[in-house]
Amino acid sequence: NIFLGETFSSYISVHNDSNQVVKDILVKADLQTSSQRLNLSASSAAVAELKPDCCIDDVIHHEVKEIGTHILVCAVGYTMQTGEKMYFRKFFKFQVLKPLDVKTKFYNAETDEVFLEAQIQNITTSPMFMEKVSLEPSMMYSVAELNTVDTAGESESTFGSRTYLQPMDTRQYLYCLKPKQEFAEKAGVIKGVTVIGKLDIVWKTNLGERGRLQTSQLQRMAPGYGDVRLSLETIPDTVNLEEPFDITCKVTNCSERTMDLVLEMCNTNSIHWCGVSGRQLGKLHPSSSLHLALTLLSSVQGLQSVSGLRLTDTFLKRTYEYDDIAQVCVVSSEVKQS
Repeated sequence: NIFLGETFSSYISVHNDSNQVVKDILVKADLQTSSQRLNLSASSAAVAELKPDCCIDDVIHHEVKEIGTHILVCAVGYTMQTGEKMYFRKFFKFQVLKPLDVKTKFYNAETDEVFLEAQIQNITTSPMFMEKVSLEPSMMYSVAELNTVDTAGESESTFGSRTYLQPMDTRQYLYCLKPKQEFAEKAGVIKGVTVIGKLDIVWKTNLGERGRLQTSQLQRMAPGYGDVRLSLETIPDTVNLEEPFDITCKVTNCSERTMDLVLEMCNTNSIHWCGVSGRQLGKLHPSSSLHLALTLLSSVQGLQSVSGLRLTDTFLKRTYEYDDIAQVCVVSSEVKQS
């Protein structure tokens, strides 16, 4: 058996067992799969003659890209001294198995970042040396690998110095994709299915044979934000009780029409907004954004949820409610000063 992604290599030798010289020897090697027939012969030219006890040798290579039954078909044609043309074939069947099981999960962050978790399982019966597992992003994203830690100023793999994957073991690889600058403004209004990129996996088996697999283009369903998206840009981690603090929000028009927005701020039991409620934000064109600098304070200690923002589109008289936008830790001023 051989595994998908590995290189199939075969040594072919045609030996003249007779006591006669044969002429015009043509050796052809084809690989038959379930979907195609591939010619693997290095040369299509015939050999002029082959003397008794002599050989014609050839080595063929092919990167296996399909699973299932494969048949190596070796055909030999030659001419006897009498002028009679002879021909025979031999068949060598082998199976191509799947070496890895790859599963992916996507996590969408409010900052338009996309986190990809790739679970890779060795489903063979022997250990693998994982030489490389990388993500080739699509043109829209740049990628950062999160599979290393900095130790004493040096980058070290989270899996340690030995990157062997034992049979039936699974590893999780994590990647963070960020929209490139030219796509950053449109990242919040992307709808439907988007292409993320593809995984490139390279390994070696216990005898040193190298294998390589590339997944098809990974796709994710962009999260639905409705007509208006409100995202948090900045917020402090910890604030003082009954002291004002500032946050910055970003409002994006995800619809295909211009909106005329009005901002309303509704107080909760713990969060109180500072400023004028009901102010006009003006017209916001499709795929455009604006930033809001807002001030608020909390009258209750502990972990408090920021809620109570309302955006009304005056054209359609439609109100969009935003609660649980973020959480902030509220402490007494004495605790924070100490």
